[in-house]
Amino acid sequence: MFARAAASVAVTITLATIVLATIVLATITLATIDGAAAQTANQPPDTMAARVEACTPCHGNKGEGTSDVYFPRLAGKPAGYLYNQLLAFRSGRRKYPPMNYLLEFLPDPYLEAMAEYFAGEHPPLPQPAPSEVSKDVLAQGELLATSGDASRNIPACVSCHGPGLAGMQPGIPGLLGLRANYISAQLGAWRYGTRTAKSPDCMQQVAGHLTEADVTAVAAWLATRPAPTNPAPVPKGTYALPFGCGSQPN
Repeated sequence: MFARAAASVAVTITLATIVLATIVLATITLATIDGAAAQTANQPPDTMAARVEACTPCHGNKGEGTSDVYFPRLAGKPAGYLYNQLLAFRSGRRKYPPMNYLLEFLPDPYLEAMAEYFAGEHPPLPQPAPSEVSKDVLAQGELLATSGDASRNIPACVSCHGPGLAGMQPGIPGLLGLRANYISAQLGAWRYGTRTAKSPDCMQQVAGHLTEADVTAVAAWLATRPAPTNPAPVPKGTYALPFGCGSQPN
């Protein structure tokens, strides 16, 4: 009789132990799940928009540019062009320490994804700022940009960047939505060889024939261009380039 009672007590204790262990295990599991959920909730979203937030103080939330005249608009430019520039900054061919530092250890697929992200953004183009140069200077800039100067081997800007200056896929950028100071600085960098591109470096060839006055005039006129109806770069092969360009494969 005592044996049966003892056995019954043992079974009861065992069942109680199992029930208690189950409750404790369930409590720990729920706590773990809740903790993981809380940790996930506190983490930023793993999206390209979140990853490129380091770009936004200089280039704008959607790559539209900022009030700083020396930081360019990225949004809507051909992905191939943007990718080439990221590669150039990472390798040091284009020199700007903050960009060189940010990109130094990023792999090619990451840079491609960044380029695709900004190429897919299409915020409105800004209103052109009033020009600070004379009408004669603007007229000279328009002449060079739309007709070039064959006597000095200067092709028109529109012959490569398109009649609407919106660029062409995959590697020719649009020239709209940029400030005169930025355009002037880049043309100057090509003239003096501090900015280079894949050979044949067509922009270095063109800029080498420009004078300081030409650069001022072209930059000023381009900065006054209003937004076209469709600012998207045209498809590859829409028009023929006047010469070979390493950034725009055949």
